[in-house]
Amino acid sequence: MVSITVYDGAGSIGGNKIYVEEKGKGVFLDFGKNFGKYGLFYEEFLKNRDSRGIHDLIHLDLIPKLNIYRPDLVPSDVDLAPYPRPEVAAVLLSHAHVDHSGNIGLLDMRIPVIASPLSIAILKGMQDSGMSSVDSDVAYISPKVPKEGGLFLGSDKMSPHQGRNFYCTATPGDGLLGLLSRRPGQEGKGAKKFEPGTCMPLDSATLPFHVRAYDVDHSIYGALGYILEGDTPLAYTGDFRLHGKQGDKTQNFVHQAKDASVLIIEGTRVSRQTGPEGDEREPSTEATVCETCRSTAESTKGLIIADFSPRNFERLETFLAIAEKTGRKLVVMAKDAYLLHAMECADGVCRYRPVGIYRELTDQGRRKWESEVVEATAGEQYVSHLDIRNNPGRYILCFSFFDMKHLLDIKPERGAYIYSSCEAFTEEMEIDFVRLGNWLKRFGIQSSGFCIGENGKPVFDPAFHASGHASREDLERVIREVDPDHLIPVHTMGREWFAERFDSVVKLVEGERIQI
Repeated sequence: MVSITVYDGAGSIGGNKIYVEEKGKGVFLDFGKNFGKYGLFYEEFLKNRDSRGIHDLIHLDLIPKLNIYRPDLVPSDVDLAPYPRPEVAAVLLSHAHVDHSGNIGLLDMRIPVIASPLSIAILKGMQDSGMSSVDSDVAYISPKVPKEGGLFLGSDKMSPHQGRNFYCTATPGDGLLGLLSRRPGQEGKGAKKFEPGTCMPLDSATLPFHVRAYDVDHSIYGALGYILEGDTPLAYTGDFRLHGKQGDKTQNFVHQAKDASVLIIEGTRVSRQTGPEGDEREPSTEATVCETCRSTAESTKGLIIADFSPRNFERLETFLAIAEKTGRKLVVMAKDAYLLHAMECADGVCRYRPVGIYRELTDQGRRKWESEVVEATAGEQYVSHLDIRNNPGRYILCFSFFDMKHLLDIKPERGAYIYSSCEAFTEEMEIDFVRLGNWLKRFGIQSSGFCIGENGKPVFDPAFHASGHASREDLERVIREVDPDHLIPVHTMGREWFAERFDSVVKLVEGERIQI
């Protein structure tokens, strides 16, 4: 028999932490950050304290009360001994979005991560070029040491950064191994050294199940679905869709999952993407998004700003095609270029040569990932604020709301802003869009893809974005094709939708353990 415990993500979108166990040993399916739960207590300027390790997260019930976390993150006033200590052989990561990977950094370093080559590269690239935090430092950690009686945890300056061990679902190449072997800036004077972990093929892992991984289509490259074969075969979709460019990969996974007795499936769009009559909107495809955005670009003479998720690389390729058709150059942030470099290390595909790289007015010397990698390999591709100010009609800028400050250097006069990402689904996001509207109004830039309605809230045009998640119709088709004996919906606010349509639905309460 197999036992399943959904520690997080049972009735929310994101934060999946699903423990699957057989004969006393198990694996986690993802170990993500639940932004909904974090948002109950935290916001941009109020965050959990890294100096207190897991203390804040445990006491606010933001992570499961389990004895599986890094010992160096346990302060003296936290006792994990009373909590269950499941034997975790590995985390099976479906993809590199933070709501699926963002709490892995808290886990005991003896727990390896299984992931695709692209997911491993993206995790490393994100960490190299991002802000460090104890919960989201997945690829490597900076060990902590107790201070002030153990209540406070500080950086261990004597110990090197330590890389986590990975098992790769394809044989890792020299490029990926090279990426994982060093940290930018490690040779600097006084810099902490870097001790890489291992990265080995999946078939060399000792696991309680026979694990098969399959590519699925999602809004980030490297996404996987898993099939676990044991006494009770189980399939886990992760996040997936059928209407993307690589929907055939998802369909192959579904075909392979037909023998699964248990299907753990995401249901993000069950509670989203409805039209005015309550019916689900027909999902846009990447091809229709390209045509919609291209039409807007062709009618714009000045500067174009394109806003889409920085890790939606398929959308990046869409705007590269639009830039080529409209005689413009697509310009990305240096951080995005570094991620493209990391991905090339994994699959050998060079994605950043056609793009320009925006040169921010900042101290680049402090950003070792930029000076040692981006500047060193693509220095001739940099574009300055003056280049864009003097020739705005030659460029499409990949800016998000958080990059709007750079408009103060560029000083554009009119133009178009194309929003091609997900709708706001929290009050905080809605407020950000109001602020974004103020930035655009300040510079006379017309927005497409969203506008501020009469009620002061953002209104979105679905024609400008293709969702990374399966539609209701496709979810029904997948479930009927797999035909599981037990159906467990996760990553959804609409479990009742599943229960109304299928007799085999199991609605787990977080922390509840069932045996099948």
